[in-house]
This record gives sequence, C-alpha cells and structure tokens, in this order.
Amino acid sequence: MANLVIDVGNSANKIAVFDNDVIIHQVTSLLPLQKDIENLKALFPIKSLIISSVKNDSDLIDEDLTTDFNYIKFNNGTKIPINNQYKSPKSLGLDRLAAVIGAKSIYPNQNVLTIDAGTCITYDFIDEKANYYGGSISPGINMRLKAMNHFTAKLPLVHFEPTFDKEFGDDSNSSMLSGVINGLLYEVEGFIKNHLKKYPTLKIILCGGDATFFDTRFKNSIFAHLILHEPFLVLKGLNTVVKYQHDHN
Repeated sequence: MANLVIDVGNSANKIAVFDNDVIIHQVTSLLPLQKDIENLKALFPIKSLIISSVKNDSDLIDEDLTTDFNYIKFNNGTKIPINNQYKSPKSLGLDRLAAVIGAKSIYPNQNVLTIDAGTCITYDFIDEKANYYGGSISPGINMRLKAMNHFTAKLPLVHFEPTFDKEFGDDSNSSMLSGVINGLLYEVEGFIKNHLKKYPTLKIILCGGDATFFDTRFKNSIFAHLILHEPFLVLKGLNTVVKYQHDHN
C-alpha cells in the first residue's frame, strides 16, 4: 500500500506517491486538489493521505473523500518525530517544519542545516538529537529584485538571470543583478560558515525553486561535499510524518 503526500502551495500542488521511502510517482499540478486525489486513487493502492497547505483553507477536500484513506491534515498539532522548540509553533510555516523533519529522516543523528531557496530563503537547523529551535527567513532572489524597483523612483524591474556571474555591474540592470546574486551567495556562505564553526560535522540540504542555482554555484566550493540538493525534501518530511503516525498509534 502507498502513501499519497500533498504539499499545497500558493500557485501549485506538489504531489508524490510513496512506497515506503521511495517516490514512485511525482507531479506538480495546477488541477483542483480533489481532482488530483481522485486521479491518483484510480492509479495506485493508496492507504494513507497527508496534506500540508500554506493556505488558510479550512476544508481542503470533500470530507467524504477522506474516509477512503488514513487521512492526516498536517498542522502544528500533528505528532512528529522531532522535538519542536519553536516559541510560537502555530506561526511556524508548515513547509519549514516538514523540511527539517525530512532532513532528520535523511541524516538521522546528525546536525543538519536546511536551506530552502524559494520566494523567501529559509535557513533551519536541527541538531543531532532532533531538537529544532528555529531559523532565519530572508527575501529570495526575485523578491529582492522587485523590492528595489518598487521602493525606488528610478531603478528598473530586473528579471533574474541564473547565468549571471559578474563580480560587479556596469549599468543599472547588471549592478542590481550583481548586488542581489552576489549578496545572496555571500549570505548563504555566511550561514554555512557560521554553522560549521559550531558543528564541524554539519550536513547541508538545499531545496526550493532556486536550489539548483545555488547548488551549481557551490559545486566547486569548499562546501560542495557537505551539500545535498534534495528537491523533494518537504514531501519526504511529510511521508516521514505518515510513517510516524503508523508506528505510534
């Protein structure tokens, strides 16, 4: 029997079907959630369903559909296999929580820093004893570019160019790209170095929409051997939560 794992985002649903720890089907969908579930139910022998959402929807799917599965609506009250020490757990983004759970499942009994490079960039650390205390949230690449245009009178709206690799710009567009891209690379490097000072055996996991860009840039760095690019980290974390419910009920 399989687990159906769904991460509902602002613009799309990230969906995976797991057979134990192995992803046997994965898709990013723009369809209504109900339709996705019905389609996958017809294709796979799904036993459990977990849904995590960044939206404030009180009812994500028709209640009648949930009776077909062991259904978990992931929230801050769900039983999890880590020690969440966040002071305001109800305000903690569920994607951040799922990511550190996923990190711990990949690297058990190790210190792990997760870097989720999406609309915002989040840095979250979980220690070798599975204690999570919190992290940092920073504006992402496109957010920074849009902010400079929005909050100034003359700076243009510049679009992200992943191949940009200049140390400095020679016009407004390239200067803005240089500031944002190099600034973020220095930021990420600073977070990594700071954690490595405290935890020399640190593991680092990259995920999120812009993770490939950062992974490429750090391929030839001194950190390359520490970094794992795991695009399905949040989904793996949610699947870990499903298995944890089975083991502790």
